[in-house]
Amino acid sequence: MTHAEARRVREAVGRLILVLTLMALGLIALSLSAGASAAPAQPLEKPKITIAVGGKPGLYYLPLTIAEQLGYFKDEGLDVTIDDFAGGSKALQAVVGGSADVGTGAFEHTLLMQTKGLTYQAFVVLGAAPQLVLGVVKTKAGEVKSVKDLKGMRVGVSAPGSSTHMLVSVALTKAGLKPTDVSIVGVGSNATVIAAARNGQIDAVSNVDPMMTLLQESGDVKVLIDTRTQAGTREMFGGPMPAAVMYAPQSFIQKNPRTVQALANAIVRADKWLQHATAAQLLKTVPEPYLLGDKTLYLKAFANCREAFSPDGMMPADGPATALKALASFTPEVKPAQIRLGDTWTNTFATQANRQYP
Repeated sequence: MTHAEARRVREAVGRLILVLTLMALGLIALSLSAGASAAPAQPLEKPKITIAVGGKPGLYYLPLTIAEQLGYFKDEGLDVTIDDFAGGSKALQAVVGGSADVGTGAFEHTLLMQTKGLTYQAFVVLGAAPQLVLGVVKTKAGEVKSVKDLKGMRVGVSAPGSSTHMLVSVALTKAGLKPTDVSIVGVGSNATVIAAARNGQIDAVSNVDPMMTLLQESGDVKVLIDTRTQAGTREMFGGPMPAAVMYAPQSFIQKNPRTVQALANAIVRADKWLQHATAAQLLKTVPEPYLLGDKTLYLKAFANCREAFSPDGMMPADGPATALKALASFTPEVKPAQIRLGDTWTNTFATQANRQYP
């Protein structure tokens, strides 16, 4: 064999070895990739979860209902039980007492808990505006021209201490009155609101849709304050105001991060679904009893509230500060300088949920 032939043989052998090596490396990489994709995701720490809410049929909590009805919780591996109470303060009591794992309610609950030495944290947002409406019943409409005229009257709220009560207190304070200048009456947040407004139990009412749109359309209530829009919210509270959030004790969040992430994923998906839902999709998804026997009215109420739903589950900038200022304006125990505002909320889980469901 000549030197030239020997060189060609060596080059051919070298090329063969290189090809075989690359093939082997490719097979190893493929094997590793397959192994990685086949590896099961880490299990949820607490797949069986109880959520407390106060007035679930209201549009205030619609993302929670959507996540439940469309199976988003199940998609995340969660077995969810939703306990519905008369108002947000009652739902909070269930979380504090341990009969519920997490709560869905007004962001202000996390601030109030801190005044009691307890750290509760909102981890995903359902509402970017409060959706709360304060109105006077028609029998008193002649004598009540503004919030100031409510002095000495009976004002219905979903439950004392809830966000509907907060709106009344903030409005009275802004009008130069004290929260104690009216009598607060708990009337729930479903059909009981309609009955209370019509049978003389109350002189004014603070509540959410679809009940407030129904009362407004029927002429039973004249609206004084409306926070179903961003403009109305800024006028009332002076800035962006987070509304319904999903919250839990900070210790629960730290102990169950994968479970909390799963909850946040489901709510973010629901928030995004609502941004584009058609009337037909909404009526198909919302439970029949929530429609109050009038689909047209429900759709009108939804239209009134549509811009109040969070688009992405994220806490709005300056939202917590606005809520703290509002709460401190009528709650002596809430002293802004003593509140660790950063401990009352986190966008960590909503941010990850938006990556997963862009």
